[in-house]
Amino acid sequence: MTSATDIRHSPIKLAIRKTIAARVESARAIIPGIALTGAIALAAKSLHSVPGIATFSPMILAIAIGISIRNLVGTPSFAAPGIAFSMRRLLRAAIVLLGFQITLTQLAAVGAHGLFIVIGTLVATFGFTLAAGRVLGVDRKLSELIAAGTSICGASAVVATNSVTRASDEDVAYAIACVTIFGSIAMFVYPVLPHLLQLDGAAYGLWSGASIHEIAQVAAASFQNSQHAGEVATVAKLSRVMLLAPVVLALSVAPRLAARGTGGRSARPPLPWFAIGFVAVAALNSVVSIPEGARDATVALSTFLLTVALAAMGLETDVSKLYAQGLRPAILGALAFLFIAAFSLALIKFAG
Repeated sequence: MTSATDIRHSPIKLAIRKTIAARVESARAIIPGIALTGAIALAAKSLHSVPGIATFSPMILAIAIGISIRNLVGTPSFAAPGIAFSMRRLLRAAIVLLGFQITLTQLAAVGAHGLFIVIGTLVATFGFTLAAGRVLGVDRKLSELIAAGTSICGASAVVATNSVTRASDEDVAYAIACVTIFGSIAMFVYPVLPHLLQLDGAAYGLWSGASIHEIAQVAAASFQNSQHAGEVATVAKLSRVMLLAPVVLALSVAPRLAARGTGGRSARPPLPWFAIGFVAVAALNSVVSIPEGARDATVALSTFLLTVALAAMGLETDVSKLYAQGLRPAILGALAFLFIAAFSLALIKFAG
């Protein structure tokens, strides 16, 4: 007859206890790092309200603070597990939640003409940036990050793309610096160009939304023209964000298909399910009426989690390695910026 002591100490129960204990220990290990990245994200959010600094998104400020801490005082070793958790798990959760910013109705509002311009510009810019990167001798992974940040949606696209590209934290920081600098230039230069380029409000809004890097930069540049231009630009920009998932999926699948064609094996990471989750959430947001308060909360949570992830990347970024990259990636970022601005404008002018 089995005693109560035997049952209590059975192999299955012992295994369950060990599993629970291991998970509790893992949870404890990540708390300090998450607290640090969360504190940096909150500091970045506070700085964003300061006049003169508000032109930079909390995400950009967070990675700048993280880099400063890493290179001035050093990243504490006890925070390493939580930093890794922030860069991976929290980042992927944030990308899934981005789907709540988009509905299929918004895509329809852009119209077939607008979608043609947005998609054509994205594909052409991505391809041009990769080709230019090869000519300049820029590493393929860094070229992919700059291409994604320029053609899709700035820092968010860089960190999402890196989930499959697996570049170094220094490459991520460099790519984010490129899209931040050139997106900020666009934010100040674009508003003075509509009259010179003979663009009405709708055309200017479409051009801004199809070519400027960050959502905040698009809003700042377009609403200076008119309310209508700002609304058109916002919808066009959100349609670009929607294309983030297909691009990430393509970057994940393409190397495997190429390797299969040559009889080899690809070392690329598995299919990024977070990208599929992003599309699923966007589809849900399109068919289910979600209360405005709940949607606003998810959008705010997504932005905060992305800010936490970028704070973690900053804490892992060695500035000396950024200097080692030289000027070629910056030149690539400039060329990509000029190309997306010129190509999208040409499509708007000549496609009617």
